[in-house]
Amino acid sequence: MMFTEDTLFDGDLACRQHRDGYRFSVDAVLLAHFAAPPSRARVLDIGCGCGVIGLILCYRHPGLQVMGLELQPKLAELARNNAAANSLADRLQVQEGDLRRISDWLAPESFDCVLTNPPYRRPGSGRVNAGDECAIARHELTADMDDVLAAASFCVKNRGTVTVIYPADRLASLMAILPKYRLTAKRMQAVYSYPEDTRARLVMVEAVKNGGEGVQILPPFYIYQYVDGPYSPEMAALYQR
Repeated sequence: MMFTEDTLFDGDLACRQHRDGYRFSVDAVLLAHFAAPPSRARVLDIGCGCGVIGLILCYRHPGLQVMGLELQPKLAELARNNAAANSLADRLQVQEGDLRRISDWLAPESFDCVLTNPPYRRPGSGRVNAGDECAIARHELTADMDDVLAAASFCVKNRGTVTVIYPADRLASLMAILPKYRLTAKRMQAVYSYPEDTRARLVMVEAVKNGGEGVQILPPFYIYQYVDGPYSPEMAALYQR
């Protein structure tokens, strides 16, 4: 399998990816920066792919210990290799496994924070090949949001956080599912393509297990300065040292 190597933080981090397989997008970068883990927290990344979220978290928060859970063997191996290549293997481990059998791999309430950039395209949206690395990572073929949040709630400690990035047009379904797993939204930010865009593209939600009422709505985040334009200064900063 052919690889490419992409860099973040002005070359401080290198992330190898499959040239023709699943490749991380701005979703992962946004989520990793939106997360606000306590110092020295244990963090779980459900569906870690090539490990880019864990790499960013370890770079930005030197006290963290991160575990990635990944279903696809080649992606799990790639994430381990990326951790080693960035001298982070002691802080970023990867467990290959199915989130629907989370108790086979991880102990209950063993993490302070859980993050997930889940598969959120419906199986009927676009061309889908069930054996394709990209399709499994992006479409709800092997797990849906119910499965993801069940796994997240199982792993996170009481009063710990579960942080999700999801399509804005599916926010209502996300908010309906959260209470099933004792998760309460506490912090939220909508992501727009550019300032003149009238519809949010994504939404990032931080929920607390057994949390109380009250939610903080952050200002909108814009990916681009204008249609077909460069990244906004805020987006560009997420890739810089």
